[in-house]
Amino acid sequence: MKIRNKTLRLVEQCLLVTGAILVAIYLSAFLHHVISSRLALRQFEMAQAAPVQKDSSALSSSKREGGVDFSLWAERRIQAYRDSLLSKTDPPLAVLEINKVGIRVPVFDGTDDLTLNRGVGRIIGTAKLGNPGNVGIAGHRDGFFRRLKDISVGDEVDLVMTKEKATYAVDEIEIVSPADVHVLQPRSVPSLTLVTCYPFYFVGDAPSRFIVHASLASERLTSKIQSSSIVTNHN
Repeated sequence: MKIRNKTLRLVEQCLLVTGAILVAIYLSAFLHHVISSRLALRQFEMAQAAPVQKDSSALSSSKREGGVDFSLWAERRIQAYRDSLLSKTDPPLAVLEINKVGIRVPVFDGTDDLTLNRGVGRIIGTAKLGNPGNVGIAGHRDGFFRRLKDISVGDEVDLVMTKEKATYAVDEIEIVSPADVHVLQPRSVPSLTLVTCYPFYFVGDAPSRFIVHASLASERLTSKIQSSSIVTNHN
């Protein structure tokens, strides 16, 4: 009997220790993804000499975590976003902001699955951020770029880099096939092209691509160390 009681107490202690370890692991993972959900944006803002202040009240959402509005996201995309934060922590190149539709998302280099789960990505082969040409940026239709469904010609798109902010004006929206790569070709003016799958709520592999073309409207420095802003207008 004593041996049996001793064995039961040992098993009980093992179970308690195992439970404590599992709770600790869960809490650690939970805290990690909550903190990391804003890490990319925070790293970018810290790199800026003068972070651009934004009014977060523009986003009305009942489903928000770590500063990201999930109200229009697919459940699997939300989970993929959380998982990506545990795997990659490099800072973004810039932040893409479209106040009209409530988009504020970090921009990384490349369009692999991990990159697009945690933000949007510059399409390799298109112009680099801050350089002349056509900058192509891709994002998931069931994640950060779902709000593109509400964008209109004339809306402003801001690309905020560490020391420079470029503002673009949407001048064309089109729906093309995935093979129509001409949409990424250089245009007559410095441009930004946003790419996502279409239709936005299609189940399975979407058959088309939703393309937003925007032309450069102005550029200015964002650093406080500059005595004055430099603005260049492009017609």
